[in-house]
Amino acid sequence: MAASLTERRTVDLSAYPELVVIFLGMRVNSWRGLGTLLKFGPRISAAVALKPEGLLLHEQNIIYSLLPPHFGMRQYWRDFESLEAWARSLPHQDWWRGFLRDSGGTGFWHEAYFKRGGMEAVSDNIPSPLGFSGFAGTVPAKGPMFSARRRAGLAGESSIAPAVPESELEAGGITTQGEKA
Repeated sequence: MAASLTERRTVDLSAYPELVVIFLGMRVNSWRGLGTLLKFGPRISAAVALKPEGLLLHEQNIIYSLLPPHFGMRQYWRDFESLEAWARSLPHQDWWRGFLRDSGGTGFWHEAYFKRGGMEAVSDNIPSPLGFSGFAGTVPAKGPMFSARRRAGLAGESSIAPAVPESELEAGGITTQGEKA
């Protein structure tokens, strides 16, 4: 009887020279956060169903931990410009603005990886190190570290305004602690 061989396969990413992979997570920090977490699943599913330009694949329901509840997703984007355009438009813009006003008892983070090189991450209200912050020092997400474009070392400027401008965060608008200033 011949032994069956394992079928090894790989992917040809040559058609995606600007590919960006982003992992996102939401962690429950208080009982109130359970409701916030549960509300976001349907919102994200509805937004993905609209097939945002440049989103190649969305994989939801990654479980990072059960105690505390910490769930996430992974997305594959054709290029950073598509990801950035989506992140700076509705509905994401409203979600981000609302989270910065009141995190709803949760913390949020993302890490992005670029096929052409570069990585970047940000976290809000995450009480313990995870991902890059588990081994690398952290700095405030201000100035050159405010935007994903700058954190990743990408050239150029976006033609689309940020979902929440840095000046609004610091000038008495929204604080990064999730409270109205």
